[in-house]
Amino acid sequence: MARGTFAGGIHPYEGKELSKDKPIKSVLPKGDLVYPLSQHIGAPAKAIVAVGDHVLTGQKIAEAGGFVSANIFSTVSGTVKAIEKRRLTTGAMCDSIIVENDGKYEEVEFKPLKPYEEMTPEDKIAAVREAGVVGMGGAGFPTAVKFAPKEPDKIDYVIANCSECEPYLTSDYRRMVEEPELLLEGLKIAVSIFPNARGILAIEDNKPDCIAKYKELTKDEDKISVKAVKTKYPEGAERMLIYACTGREINSSMLPADAGCIVDNVDTLCAVARAVKEGRPLMERIVTITGDCIADPRNYKVRIGTNYKELIEDAGGFVTEPAKIISGGPMMGFAIFDLDVPTTKTASAITAFSKDAVSEMEPSACINCARCVEVCPERLVPKNLADAVEHNNEQAFLDMYGMECCECGCCSYICPARRQLTQLIKGMRKIQLGKRKK
Repeated sequence: MARGTFAGGIHPYEGKELSKDKPIKSVLPKGDLVYPLSQHIGAPAKAIVAVGDHVLTGQKIAEAGGFVSANIFSTVSGTVKAIEKRRLTTGAMCDSIIVENDGKYEEVEFKPLKPYEEMTPEDKIAAVREAGVVGMGGAGFPTAVKFAPKEPDKIDYVIANCSECEPYLTSDYRRMVEEPELLLEGLKIAVSIFPNARGILAIEDNKPDCIAKYKELTKDEDKISVKAVKTKYPEGAERMLIYACTGREINSSMLPADAGCIVDNVDTLCAVARAVKEGRPLMERIVTITGDCIADPRNYKVRIGTNYKELIEDAGGFVTEPAKIISGGPMMGFAIFDLDVPTTKTASAITAFSKDAVSEMEPSACINCARCVEVCPERLVPKNLADAVEHNNEQAFLDMYGMECCECGCCSYICPARRQLTQLIKGMRKIQLGKRKK
């Protein structure tokens, strides 16, 4: 069986055995719920409730602040306690709506829509937009915007990103195992929006059970197929996945739609299914709580706005003092210093590592081994890009295509000198992106 892949990449320790065989556990929040108004790419949402208002589960509390934005809904019933700045996992402060949970979980009445086969593409996109669905694999791009390219008839493929290449994370895997019908419904709905599209379930070959299951489930589907892709990091990165599945290449100035592709991850497609079939807004997601410091690593079905501390407590707390806590996984995630932060639409995991699991080697001089070049999926020369950053040579950075970096971390992972290559390149990319906005 041919397996799609890309040039470069690495094979880090997966760490998935900690949580992959345990069923998803649903948890209800105990304390206040915090809803940041920026949980997505684009304009922040605008609060449409006031302090003292009583809200129900599923009630819209903030509306999209522009075309590229997303609605936000309360995930509990209770009272709006405050609208103020609260800290995010990034450390930044963000305007947020705080709801005091009354513990009753009274819901608004959700009205199922007509069968999606009878809906126009515009109706489906409108349902997704109203539900506040965004990309839940990390970027947070509003899904309704993604579903509305300028030339929808030129979309050939809708790719369900089922690779989950990030070490330690197993939330997509568990959802694929436990809710296959929901995922397939979401993919079918997405495919039906585009007149010439076919659906691809791109699954890494370290999940043979899922490959077999979805091949069986789609054997009678004319427009849906399963593509086994190679187990390698960062196979699930958008550009790499598109190449692995279709052979088409895109660069940093292009959108997947420019290559005739739409890519959505497992949680996002499940949210699309619920939005279009049930009229339910995005209110929950699957979060992996894992790492060698966690007493009971597993996946949780979590309501948006739930405090990270509550999730750690439900997982049995820490068995030893963590040396590093990461929001996300060890390759693409980022260290956090405060667990008093909310679960957002894009929060995929909390990973806690002990001192034994964290490298504390000091960086040293480059030995010109070229390993970073060998593993770079974008075929860049990370060592030279990092040198340009250290010498503040912005033009050299741009001339060497530094903006094509996908910030996957492969170069830093493989570097025997432990140089912080990704961090340096990421910092310069942020500066350049900031200049483009001015």
